[in-house]
Amino acid sequence: MYWCSDVDDVDDDGFSCSQGHRSSLNLQTHEGASICLVCFSNLLSNPLSPTVHVSYALSMLSRSLSIPLFLQSLLKFHPHFLVSPLVAALSSFHDEPIAAQLTHLVLALSASADPSVCREFVARVSDRVSSGALGWTSPQLHMLHCLGALLNCEKDNDLHAHIKDMCSLISVLVTGLHLPSEEIRGEVLFVLYKLSVLQSTSAEGDGSDMLIPFCPQILYLLVDVLMKTQNDDVRLNCIALLTMLARRHLLREECAYDTSNMSSYEGFNSKETEEGTKGTSLVNLFAEAIKGPLLSSDSKVQIGALDLLFHYLSSVSTSGYQIRVLVEENIADYLFEILRLSEYKDPAVKMCLQVLGHLSTAEETFKLRLVVGISTLIPALRYVAEVPFHPVQCETLKLIYECISGCPGSVSTSQLEELIQVLIRMLRKHSDGDMGMIPETFIMVCSVFVALIRSPSCNGALDLSKPIEEATTHAILACLSVSERNINQILQCLYLLKEAYAYSHDGNSINSSKLELRSGILDLCRSHLLPWLVLGINEMEEDIALGLLETFHSILLLHSSTNTTEFAETLISSGWFSFSYECLGLFTGDSMKNRIYLLLSSLMDSLLQDDSGQPIREAALHLPRDPIDLLFLLGQRSTNSLDLPSCQYAVLLIMYSSSLYDERLADEKLILASLEQYILLNRVDFLNQTTNNLIVTRLVNLYSLLRGLGNMSYQIHYSREAEEIIFQFINNDEWDLLSARIHKVSLKWLFQQENIVNSLCHQILKFCRSYNLEEADIVIGNNNQTINVQTLAELVSTEDNYGARLFVCLLAHLLEEEGQEHDIICVLNVMATMVHVCPAACEQLSLHGIAKTIRTWCHLSNTFSKTTYTCILILVFNTLGSVHPETLSADQIWVAVTMKMMEYSIPSKKVDILSEESLFVIGIISLILHRSTTKALEETSKAILFNTCIISMVNTVVCASSSKGPALVDHDEGTSTGETLIFVLLLHYFAVKSLHAILPEFVDWQNFLVSTNPSEPLAFIGIRCHDLCRLLHFGSPVIKIVASYSLLELFNRISDQINSNNEELKCTIGYLMSTRSILEGLVFYNDLRVATNCSLCLTMLLGWEKLRKETNLLDESSWCRLIIEEMTVSLAAPALASQSFLNSQRPAVLIAIALLKLRKSPQWMRSVFDNSSISGMLENLTASDLSSEILILFRELLKSNFLSTEQIATINQMLQECRKRVYSNNAQEGLPNEPIKKVLSASYDMGDICEYLIDLMTSDAYINTGSWGFHTDSKKLLEEIELFFSTLTVDGDSCR
Repeated sequence: MYWCSDVDDVDDDGFSCSQGHRSSLNLQTHEGASICLVCFSNLLSNPLSPTVHVSYALSMLSRSLSIPLFLQSLLKFHPHFLVSPLVAALSSFHDEPIAAQLTHLVLALSASADPSVCREFVARVSDRVSSGALGWTSPQLHMLHCLGALLNCEKDNDLHAHIKDMCSLISVLVTGLHLPSEEIRGEVLFVLYKLSVLQSTSAEGDGSDMLIPFCPQILYLLVDVLMKTQNDDVRLNCIALLTMLARRHLLREECAYDTSNMSSYEGFNSKETEEGTKGTSLVNLFAEAIKGPLLSSDSKVQIGALDLLFHYLSSVSTSGYQIRVLVEENIADYLFEILRLSEYKDPAVKMCLQVLGHLSTAEETFKLRLVVGISTLIPALRYVAEVPFHPVQCETLKLIYECISGCPGSVSTSQLEELIQVLIRMLRKHSDGDMGMIPETFIMVCSVFVALIRSPSCNGALDLSKPIEEATTHAILACLSVSERNINQILQCLYLLKEAYAYSHDGNSINSSKLELRSGILDLCRSHLLPWLVLGINEMEEDIALGLLETFHSILLLHSSTNTTEFAETLISSGWFSFSYECLGLFTGDSMKNRIYLLLSSLMDSLLQDDSGQPIREAALHLPRDPIDLLFLLGQRSTNSLDLPSCQYAVLLIMYSSSLYDERLADEKLILASLEQYILLNRVDFLNQTTNNLIVTRLVNLYSLLRGLGNMSYQIHYSREAEEIIFQFINNDEWDLLSARIHKVSLKWLFQQENIVNSLCHQILKFCRSYNLEEADIVIGNNNQTINVQTLAELVSTEDNYGARLFVCLLAHLLEEEGQEHDIICVLNVMATMVHVCPAACEQLSLHGIAKTIRTWCHLSNTFSKTTYTCILILVFNTLGSVHPETLSADQIWVAVTMKMMEYSIPSKKVDILSEESLFVIGIISLILHRSTTKALEETSKAILFNTCIISMVNTVVCASSSKGPALVDHDEGTSTGETLIFVLLLHYFAVKSLHAILPEFVDWQNFLVSTNPSEPLAFIGIRCHDLCRLLHFGSPVIKIVASYSLLELFNRISDQINSNNEELKCTIGYLMSTRSILEGLVFYNDLRVATNCSLCLTMLLGWEKLRKETNLLDESSWCRLIIEEMTVSLAAPALASQSFLNSQRPAVLIAIALLKLRKSPQWMRSVFDNSSISGMLENLTASDLSSEILILFRELLKSNFLSTEQIATINQMLQECRKRVYSNNAQEGLPNEPIKKVLSASYDMGDICEYLIDLMTSDAYINTGSWGFHTDSKKLLEEIELFFSTLTVDGDSCR
């Protein structure tokens, strides 16, 4: 019995079984039971044992192994006792359940016992299998399964070493692969796989793999199994074994194996190998076999197949031919389909893209598949792009890049747009720091974008300017933001920028989006790349510096736009010359030297135009790195070497160009010494005119700059001989002022040299001839160092050079010669433009006798060319309008000029419409009359005031205009009649001002009110008051403005005369009443100037005694009462008080003040200014709203006892706040008002002249009447505040 609960025979040593076997082999289980190992062994070893008994015994042993005491005894005393019977039983029983129990026991003992037990099991089982005695019966299959399970144990990694005959075992296993049984194949494949894993070299230890002797037959067999099997377990085992072979580089064609290595295995059936290799090659079979697993529904099989492909393609033994065969067998298509069906999720995405990356090496064959698969790759990129540092980001981008670059036009517009969005998102997240990116991936992103830019779709209807700009910006920012910069990454990013800029010039380069792209790239260079290069050059690698310089150079080479020139200016303004030689000092390679000089030459092309950088390009190879060495080259004789002249021209160009931008590559004394030596040593070549005039011009400009700088800072030693040679160049017409740019300092030094005055006159005349009125070359704050009107105007306006003298002398010379009209016009136009740009130039022109020159021309010319005459008029107008009064001291000269102008332009016949030329002259004589008020040109003004032609013309125009009546309103400044009348009224205004200034006692101003003989004209220029009132009433808005100022000026003069001489009015009451009616009607006129002027006239008229005495005007005047009532209601209205609103009430306030100042105010004034009205006004006003007129009104109300104590207190507090506010803002005021200056350009119109004269009139109009007037400046406000407080102190007791 093998399982005993009652034992009859008991000896001294312990219990024994019923068969009498030794008690040491009878192991206790539990509850007194035991198992006899000998009986158990005998039962298993007997093939005739009933399977029920065997199964029961195996079951009991398995249960007993779970008992610690039993297991401990078995392992301690009999660990190897059951090995042989278990193996024997496994080889003899066909029953599968028993085989499973046996295998379980073997594994349990192997796992629990000493490792030697497992090794013995492996050795015995492998011997049985390799012997082949069992054939391919069920026991053999059970043995294989058990061997595989043993080899799969993780307890010991050297189990394969205990297989005695590995070759025989593998031979048997390979034979088993020929069998059609899926189960056998599965077990064989698993054992081979585990052996391959555990043993990488053969037992002989010669370094060869144990499976090499069986290749390539085993490879064909494995491929055949993989192709034919439908079992996923077999597929998994087969794929695992093939993957292991691929990792060991054994998965290769038959021709790759050396048959000599297999000669020692004679038992191997070579015939089978030969039959296996017939027909299709291994790679074709492999390609066909792998398709099934690739499309398997089992994800493990599919992933395993992908892993096999990856290792197969990664093997060094895999040739390009094999990869091409796989592509031709449509493996790539299968992979794209797996990608699509996987919904772009890992691990399928990762493995598919890795395999596709290997397949892409078959470039031409793979392209066709790639075109089809691009629609799958772009969504895959969208997925991997969202995962930071995804392992196949770079592979995906490479595949897309190969498709776009290798198959132009294969990507549709929608695919391009989707791809661009993904790439921009990647770059944006990287530049923002939201997602990292390895340098290789970043490089591929830039490469894909470059390929997109170059693709036909991008250059067709699809405009990618904005996406390209965004991508370029993010790429640059990302490169600059990382702490550890990758050189290749930066260079690829710069390559993208260059291609983007080139794209902005392709096709329709004037397209707005491409212009924006171009501008955006240049801004990126200016704001980020240029500062990075300049500031970080000391710590920068040479390759990066070269890449940046090459990028800037490529931009300059595309000088087809203004943007490029602006970028060149940006480079130059950053100190590019000094920076260039700093680079040459830091990096000694020839590539850096060539790039620096080529870039400098392109800069010259962009800035100086006309291929100016060619000398630098020609001499780049011979130019030194140090600026001092450049000067040494310059100081040599040109004939010493064939290459020396070109080098010297290049050095001269570099020094000249750097000087234009105030860069000094060496000490100024050293540069001047080298330049003088160059001039002296090569004077013969210069004087023989063998040198280009442009070179001479640049030489002169550079020399004059160095001399000018020396004069500004310190006295430097110079060669008089070299200076004489320079003057010879200039006087011999080898120097051309217009052919090259020139520094202002250089130009000023030349204009200070008396020896070249005649040549400078010639150069100025050339400039005037070439000057085009349509060109907008007037640049305020000029930095271009080009000769233009602005530069000349600045020179002429200063005293330390001959600029003004040159222009005056040139004009005088031309005026004296005959047939020079064209040149005269050119010079006059330039002078007019100069004065327009810089009015101070007129001062110097006047000091150097421009008036005398004009007078000479007037005397010499009997007939005037209209164009010349117009230019002279512009010059006269600008001179009179710009120079200081003391400069116009030569009065007799201007008398002659003025008389000539009036004689030529003012018609002697009676006409009511004047020509434009006549109006221009009227504007000039108006300006002369205005000047006479400052004690200048008094004699000239007298000649004008009493000129009979002028007087007759004024009377004729006024009479004709007055006769039109209401129709006059239609004749505004846009009509000939209206324009003529406006100029005549302006002339009258300035004539009245001039009469008062230079002949104060000559005029009886009351004659302007009425004449004893109305038909008798005045003896001087003048318009009577009733004519002005008529024009004021019927005229257009502009006529009203000018007429109101003229009438106000006359009323001021009349009032002054009456008040100072105590005269009586000589006019009738009816005359005054009609005048009053017109003035009252215009108090509410919408133009504040007209309304204010009329109100001032009305206040003076109301104050005249005759009107007050002979009429009850004020008490009966409903119109005056209406004006005052309207004012009080408006000022008391809530939320209406503001500075602009108060200004609109100024005319009414002035009338109210005048009425309050009368000795006897109208009775209705007290009812209008009652307590509620005044309180409402005070509540509505704030300290910031107060003006001098309002303060005067309050003061007059105080004097007239109209204010209550509470109101006085409110005003007092308001004035305190106002004074505090004025003091706090006082620092911002106090600057004197500059006099109005107006100059005309050559392209003037009469509206400019009219506007200027009106500005003059309104600026100096007399608006004070007695001790008060309307002023808003701080000083006047403070004065009125103090006056109010003084009045309050004196009259305080009289206030009610």
